[in-house]
Amino acid sequence: MDHSDMSSRPHDRSASVERVQIGARMEKSMVKVLKALAEYLDLSLGDLLEGIVLHAFEQEQPFSAETLKRVAQLREVYGMTYDASASHHFIEAPAKQSTEQQPS
Repeated sequence: MDHSDMSSRPHDRSASVERVQIGARMEKSMVKVLKALAEYLDLSLGDLLEGIVLHAFEQEQPFSAETLKRVAQLREVYGMTYDASASHHFIEAPAKQSTEQQPS
């Protein structure tokens, strides 16, 4: 496993941070891909997301070509059929109704 994916520059120093819980909703298949990718990279989901954001803020690619191939595989496995052009264009699907009958 190559951890160079999430760090294009050597670490100069460790940074002490305070982490907080966030109440964010994301598209279901995207979350599955992110969780599987975090597992593949041996990172927590939070660490993966922090790395992606930090790289995006610096206009840098967070992943190696090998990891991008894995992302493509995971997208297929989990049915993530949309791309970046769908950003900010998602429409919330109605909540699925339970197939079990509710007692009267």
